Amino acid sequence: MTRVYLDNAATTPLDKEVMKAMVEVMEQSYGNPSSIHAHGREVRTIVEKARKNVANLLHTAPANIFFTSGGTEADNTAIRSAIQDLGITHAITSKIEHHAVGHTLEMLEKTGKIKLSYVNIDSKGNIDFTHLEELLSKADKSLVSLMHANNEIATITDIERVGELCEQYGAIFHCDTVQTMGHYAFDVSKLKVHFMVCSAHKLHGPKGVGFLYVHPSIKINPMIYGGSQERNMRGGTENVYGIAGLSKALSIAHEHMQDHREHIQSLKTYMMEQLKAVIPNIHFNGETAPDKSLYTVLSVCFPEMDMADMLLFNLDINGISASGGSACSSGTDIGSHVLTAIGADANRPSVRFSFSKLNTKEEIDYVVEKVKEVYKL
Repeated sequence: MTRVYLDNAATTPLDKEVMKAMVEVMEQSYGNPSSIHAHGREVRTIVEKARKNVANLLHTAPANIFFTSGGTEADNTAIRSAIQDLGITHAITSKIEHHAVGHTLEMLEKTGKIKLSYVNIDSKGNIDFTHLEELLSKADKSLVSLMHANNEIATITDIERVGELCEQYGAIFHCDTVQTMGHYAFDVSKLKVHFMVCSAHKLHGPKGVGFLYVHPSIKINPMIYGGSQERNMRGGTENVYGIAGLSKALSIAHEHMQDHREHIQSLKTYMMEQLKAVIPNIHFNGETAPDKSLYTVLSVCFPEMDMADMLLFNLDINGISASGGSACSSGTDIGSHVLTAIGADANRPSVRFSFSKLNTKEEIDYVVEKVKEVYKL
């Protein structure tokens, strides 16, 4: 059976060069990085070289990079630390954020730690900047938590503009960059952002490792108490193999960023054209223009069909891996909170196809042909 993997926003295949770098560490460097003997110092060097590499790619100092178990931990740490350690009692977010952000803020509101405000968004997931400024003006100091690009509908937020507003009103800016780290270049020495996050498995690195960038002006308490790891900020022996893999994956992503972007964008554009040509009444969720949309993600809203919930199943039995969902049609439905927030039609199935450097035009042709078969066209 032909197998096509188009769920790269969920996770990406491990790059062979990344695996090679990790295996080398596994085989040769097994000491505890906290030990002071030669075996420990060797492994400590691997961790710190990785930290320096990540920092250089983001144009910051190594002291501002903290390795974590992934994006969810990094998001939680940024938000909780801002509330607990920086004295913030008001947070601003949107209703299309990842649950790592949304659920954390909801919990903090329910327990009385913060007042939570939601900035208005339009039908494509764009932020209403006039409303954002209005919300910022009503509080002495706020936490703004807005993602760079949405993981379901691909809409990109102008984080430079968000950062400028946050600076103007003395707010703390946390940006979930899980979907864009390694796909876009960031210079945090110029961006007015206080927290940014990464999850290695979104950029052909290993699962279970990521990092949190913390602006040098921000002083927070330890994320996890225990040992003195991560400069006393996160107790627990470091995931050395994962950290080495993360560093290698980010290096590869930056080295080939333009080529990968052009290739993947061409696949996304081609798929849009082919689907529009063969499926009547089709449209796409979120922004699709290259300058406003994450090039690795395409959210397709298909026409109504009998047994719409079987669309993904039919793709799967044809060897096609993708993600799907629909808007919630009632308060009790379990559907996509993102599609619901932008007012998507609950009767129409949506499928998120997400691409990587490994996908091909021939795979897109195969997927489009199978979609035609499902709709009996």
